[in-house]
Amino acid sequence: MGSIFLPHLHTGWHVDQAILSEDDRLVVIRFGRDHEKDCMIVDELLFGIAEKVKNFATIYLCDIDEVPDFNKMYELYDPCTLMFFWRNKHMLCDFGTGNNNKLNFLITDKQELIDILEVIYRGAKKGKGLVMSPKDYNSVRRR
Repeated sequence: MGSIFLPHLHTGWHVDQAILSEDDRLVVIRFGRDHEKDCMIVDELLFGIAEKVKNFATIYLCDIDEVPDFNKMYELYDPCTLMFFWRNKHMLCDFGTGNNNKLNFLITDKQELIDILEVIYRGAKKGKGLVMSPKDYNSVRRR
């Protein structure tokens, strides 16, 4: 149900505008398919934290079948991917998984995701392009 309440980006132009329009908040975009199980879980989680993070982050959803424009550019091949942008800059986060470009594994804890967003936001405000995740996800089961 979370995907119903969160704003969807229906074209590449909408994705670009979402990234370009925010000057003071982190832009979080969930790329994936609304009907995928992992996306449904992440969407519920994002909806659950949206009110808590609204002062420093804005959350959008983008279906990679409806908007395939970024699939190759961002290598969006996973069922569900979270990407982070700050003032039109792609923010990188070292999760310990070897992929710093995006969060492409399932997180089910609200506070854990809030912590990740806070770390990325604080690093972005300091001008950093790469931040360290508050937790090492090296041992997380990968699919």
